[in-house]
Amino acid sequence: MKTRFKNAFRALAHRNYRLFFVGQGLSLIGTWMQNVALGWLVYRLTNSVFLLGLVGFSSQIMVFIFSPLAGVIADRFNRHRVILLTQTLALSQALLLAVLVYTNAINVWEIIALSVFLGFVLSFDAPMRQSFVVEMLDNKQDLGNAIALNSSVFNGARLVGPAIAGLAIATLGEGFCFLLNAVSYLAVIVSLLMMRLQHAPRPKKESKVLQELKEGMAYAYRFPPIRYVILLLGSISLIGMPYAVLLPVFARDILRGGPQTLGLLVGASGIGAMCGGVYLATRRNVLGLTRVIPSAAAVFSLSLIAFAFSQLLWLSLGIVTFLGFGMMLHMASSNTLLQTVVDEDKRGRVMSLYTMAFLGLTPFGSLFAGSLASRLGVRWTLAICGLICLSFTGCYVLLLPEIRRTIRPVYIRMGILPEEVNQAIQTASQLTQVTEKE
Repeated sequence: MKTRFKNAFRALAHRNYRLFFVGQGLSLIGTWMQNVALGWLVYRLTNSVFLLGLVGFSSQIMVFIFSPLAGVIADRFNRHRVILLTQTLALSQALLLAVLVYTNAINVWEIIALSVFLGFVLSFDAPMRQSFVVEMLDNKQDLGNAIALNSSVFNGARLVGPAIAGLAIATLGEGFCFLLNAVSYLAVIVSLLMMRLQHAPRPKKESKVLQELKEGMAYAYRFPPIRYVILLLGSISLIGMPYAVLLPVFARDILRGGPQTLGLLVGASGIGAMCGGVYLATRRNVLGLTRVIPSAAAVFSLSLIAFAFSQLLWLSLGIVTFLGFGMMLHMASSNTLLQTVVDEDKRGRVMSLYTMAFLGLTPFGSLFAGSLASRLGVRWTLAICGLICLSFTGCYVLLLPEIRRTIRPVYIRMGILPEEVNQAIQTASQLTQVTEKE
């Protein structure tokens, strides 16, 4: 047990990653505070479920548009320097939000404009950070553990940030959350500046950006494990993830609470997500992730349906914990699998497709969920979304044999799956086919 616990934090032995882990952890607390405060501010100003969805749409639509381009840039330019720039721009956006709130000059259209700007910044920042992880590690065997720890710190902040935000909104107002988020960006900027990186010279690209973009998409489409993992992730993100923009409605109108209730809901989801991250971090390798991905998606989908009809706070908190567990485990397992099997020269482009699937499709879902909720109500909207997510998961399960067959040679080449194990699998498969024929 002690060895398994120690194994869960092995990526922190790398100095550069350790700096990033600490800086990002502090910064993400501020990010979650801003997310909660922004949703509460919009609903307080407008009392509109549709505008809640519209703000979610405007904050992430830029990710869908620009993430593929960001992937090409990630494979061409110094990722470390680009991340420094994006983090500085995100700091500026949070600071401007705080100023507008404190001067009583804020309105929903300014919130939408600033959300569009932040979405543009994140469209470049997210693929860069995803593909930058491998550069911070001296031993690439710890990549899966580093991704799991990233997910854990992300969701640990999701636990702490909303809890602080709930108290801060009630006592000091939304502007204080925006101000703290601006300050928190300094932590990750300082950690990036303290890193000791050996930048390998990138080969000069003769091809055009559009051509490289097409090559990345064709590569992802031709390899079934990448294609199906991204398709399932995109489907869940489009239909299921927009539940987050409806949480203020559940907190105030269904559970009869205030900002503290919203903070508790988001925090409970963070607890579940953090547990999923810890579970993933204790895994020794990527074997079995092809089964973990649909299992996690099923937990998320069923939790979404259950949460839709809960009217008790304690029950809702319990359900949301499972919802967060399934969401994080699905997202992080998909990330780990993709980063393990992708060719190094296409890492940025594949991770940009991952970002587009995970974040870029969410705005369309937010707009859809907001519109549907204004007609059917938030409870039936979430129930329908959960059922659709469950059907997509079933389709993925049917494709598992093809995924395993095509991913096996990659695992053998990387030393993850010994050749003798592969031969045993093939022998068992042949025996099964013979038995079925008889």
